[in-house]
Amino acid sequence: MKRILFVLYCLFAICSVQAQKVRVKTGIEILKEQNFKCLEGKRVGLVTNPSGVDNGLRSDIDILHEAPNVKLVALFGPEHGVRVDAHAGDAVKNDSDATTGLPVYSLYGKNRNPTSEMLKGIDVLVYDIQDIGCRSYTFISTLGNIMEAAAANNIEVIVLDRPNPIGGEKVEGNITEDDCLSFVSNFKIPYLYGLTCGELALMLNSEHMLQGQCNLKVIKMKGWKRRMTYEETGLQWVPASPHIPQPISATFYPVSGIIGELDGLSIGVGYTIPFQLFATSWAEAIGLSRNLNALHLPGVIFRPIYFTPFYAAGKGEKMQGVQVYLTDYKKASLCEIQFYVIQEMYKLYPDHDIFNSEKADRLNMFDKVCGSKQIRLLFCKRHSWSDVKSYWDKDANSFRILSKKYYLYK
Repeated sequence: MKRILFVLYCLFAICSVQAQKVRVKTGIEILKEQNFKCLEGKRVGLVTNPSGVDNGLRSDIDILHEAPNVKLVALFGPEHGVRVDAHAGDAVKNDSDATTGLPVYSLYGKNRNPTSEMLKGIDVLVYDIQDIGCRSYTFISTLGNIMEAAAANNIEVIVLDRPNPIGGEKVEGNITEDDCLSFVSNFKIPYLYGLTCGELALMLNSEHMLQGQCNLKVIKMKGWKRRMTYEETGLQWVPASPHIPQPISATFYPVSGIIGELDGLSIGVGYTIPFQLFATSWAEAIGLSRNLNALHLPGVIFRPIYFTPFYAAGKGEKMQGVQVYLTDYKKASLCEIQFYVIQEMYKLYPDHDIFNSEKADRLNMFDKVCGSKQIRLLFCKRHSWSDVKSYWDKDANSFRILSKKYYLYK
């Protein structure tokens, strides 16, 4: 009897700990708690992908399709598609959903804005996609596009809010300049903007950053704090896109994603740790890691790494370089790490200037992701981040002040 009681006690303790771990309720959970009241009597279009799930990993598609007081009539898919079956940059086609039979309209193909025909008969667009807090990640561009289309067609928009996986405190990078506005830098915001998708939507709408203002409602989360990393939320992670398989991938995306627009380096895409390393076939790992660690960058350590990519940049080649470790996340400036890496690479290997070897289209994409041509032009003068840093940082504080008006969470 004592043994049975002990086992029951252990099971209860384990369940209690597990229950305590989930500290955040996402927007879809709150919508369920409200019994979908704001959707009653309306024809609903859902903008989502596999990351749009409740705390039990059940898809929003199934939840809204089966809710007796909700009429879900259409699905809209961003880059990679509703079911994430397309690679980065690949066009996504219109289709029908195999599970529900609903029409699926692509917002990353021939049309990146929903057309009036797609929106015909829809009263409200519900948006629920896990963002990663980085300007070049295209889901927020889709968010802005549906808000503009909704404003033009007198349709309501409801954003089901989710955590920013890098937290709500990091703001890094210059604001996008006019000649670099594109689908990978669609708004005049910093590269890391420190907002949830719901907060960003409120800012875009109220600060007239879009063409027209829509009727916008944000379903807030419960329990999320700005200081939280994704692990601290207790939520399970669904890959937001093929190369963001874990929360750590979202954290490292701004560490290497900008330089990843060039072909001259591997950043781990095509290997097992995407965005967490820098490597080439011509670098020497020990010397590079030694030089980088000698910089004593706050919250960062570099380790030599050797590997062969399975696909993408350097496929089949023996590569070496450095793996990045964040030892103090709060102190680390994420975006500038990659520029220090190419700075030290140039010191060691001046004959391998990756900017000189790149084609014009890749340099153009690099500039668009940076949000300014000045980042590349200033850096290439002496291959020194010190020449660029003040320009990169110039808009961060003013944006923090502006964005605080739209904080939904402390």
